[in-house]
Amino acid sequence: MPVNDILLHIDSYPDPTSPAAVDRAIALAGRLKGTLTALAVEVALPVRRNRVADYLIGLSATAHEQEALSRAQCEKSLAMFAGAASSAGLPHETIHERAHLFEVSERIAVKMRTRDLCIVPLGGRFEGQQEVARSVIFGSGRPVLVFSDETPEPSVDLRRVVIAWDGSRSAARAMADAMPILKLAEDVRVLTVAGDKPEVDSALWAEALRHLALHGVNAAADVVQAEGVGIGKVIDGYLRDQTADLLVMGAYGHSRLQEFILGGATQHMLSHPLVATFMSH
Repeated sequence: MPVNDILLHIDSYPDPTSPAAVDRAIALAGRLKGTLTALAVEVALPVRRNRVADYLIGLSATAHEQEALSRAQCEKSLAMFAGAASSAGLPHETIHERAHLFEVSERIAVKMRTRDLCIVPLGGRFEGQQEVARSVIFGSGRPVLVFSDETPEPSVDLRRVVIAWDGSRSAARAMADAMPILKLAEDVRVLTVAGDKPEVDSALWAEALRHLALHGVNAAADVVQAEGVGIGKVIDGYLRDQTADLLVMGAYGHSRLQEFILGGATQHMLSHPLVATFMSH
């Protein structure tokens, strides 16, 4: 199944998504030959009117100013996106919506349920985009591709792709969802980290290679020993050695007392993605 229908979330508050991140998403969508829809959600700040707060600090006026800032950043970013996508010859659409600040991530997850892939650029001073990525991964049933402004620019051709493979359900889902991308890559590596989880067998890669080969993807396998190092750092070291353009991995997480607890590797890659990272749950 090709990746025809791609959603890009453009953040509007407090910091807008950078133009460089938007250009990067356009280049990736162009490589996948899909239609890219940019979604920008202006925020409504849920501030109850309070006469004392309005008198002392102008709370209501401040909230209105911030809402206007978010709206202006949506309009500016969507116009910039449309111009850049047109110049690149990329089929595209734009969506401008409004939602309460704490409902933005859920709104995007719902939109994603009828898309093939969501691109979420990470960045800014706050973790709002990480929450968007988490909501999409665990609330939409669809994959997400994240990168940050600090992530080195990948080859637009996605020449070298690494699959983090531990034989789990999530890893299997990620490999299946990423299959159209894997078929575009020149070099696919299947990475198994041994010694991190008791159930991970260092020979797991054989079945992954068999499955990929039947889909026309010729891959090679590598087994790396964890040796007491956190799995996120082990994967980072391997990605550096391979000069990878993209990491494909399953995402892990569960809800506990209204707090969503992420697996170590998932949290690491959402916080500090060394390369562009494709995740599924």
